[in-house]
Amino acid sequence: MDLLAEMLAVGGVRGALGARIEGAEPWSLNWTDIPGAVFYALTSGAAWLGVPGHEPLQLLPGDVVLLPTGADHVISSAPRVLTPKKCDSEAAAHARLTGEVLRFGTGEVQSRLLAATYSHDPAVLTQVLARLPQVVHLSADTNGNCLDDSAKLLARELAYPQLGSAVVLDRLVDILLVQFLRVWLSRRPEETKETWLGVLDDPLLTAALTKLHADPAHPWTTELLAAELGVSRATLTRRFVATTGQAPGAYLTQWRMDLAARRLRDTDDTLDTVARSVGYTSAYAFSRAFSRARGQAPGRYRVTARVAA
Repeated sequence: MDLLAEMLAVGGVRGALGARIEGAEPWSLNWTDIPGAVFYALTSGAAWLGVPGHEPLQLLPGDVVLLPTGADHVISSAPRVLTPKKCDSEAAAHARLTGEVLRFGTGEVQSRLLAATYSHDPAVLTQVLARLPQVVHLSADTNGNCLDDSAKLLARELAYPQLGSAVVLDRLVDILLVQFLRVWLSRRPEETKETWLGVLDDPLLTAALTKLHADPAHPWTTELLAAELGVSRATLTRRFVATTGQAPGAYLTQWRMDLAARRLRDTDDTLDTVARSVGYTSAYAFSRAFSRARGQAPGRYRVTARVAA
């Protein structure tokens, strides 16, 4: 099983928007109330990224940066710009459709960036991006040709939209995220240890999650899982908590509730069917567990989730 692919697919992580940005000094852009993650790739010039609680970060050509939780930020021609212009999401969407550029400032263009955003399925609480640092930066000397090539393809498609461009752009943005996570995992292993991606750098945890994800309905216990992996219960629990922030049992329960929430919203399966699919022998036991985890009975959740969708 490809765990990263599984997590992104079940988590509903999707590229939602791409735009080209040009900055003519002095320029600045303020982006707040972002519902998902934000990605920038600087293709020429220089820029500064300001995030509350962090020192200003200078971006140089070839640098890429991900804000996994969509932190409020300012991106500009100089650090600590006092009067940034608020991002217009509708203008960004229009620029994507027409191939136009979002231009800030009035002088000669000095900086060029690509921007993308990512959304995820609100029904799924187990998300790859949720426990990453607020700012993840890869400088040009670490990002590798795959990321460069994808960014160039994205820029070309944004500049010259054609038939099917919406599909191409969304797929390219999805590819950019996977390539970014691959490079970050390979280059910054210490930083990944307390994130979900740290699972992929630990053979024991990779094997453990593969078993849980491959058969979530199996009557797993920490003891049974540890025995199948040939380690002690204490060792498995310690490594699991250190990386995912949860004990194996808690992680499995949350994953089962994620799968159940999606099935409740997206299908008309009975509660008995949903319960059995995630390892509960009765609808009653499942309803109790789901209500504790989500604060709503399964039937009520089905109605409210469909209305929200």
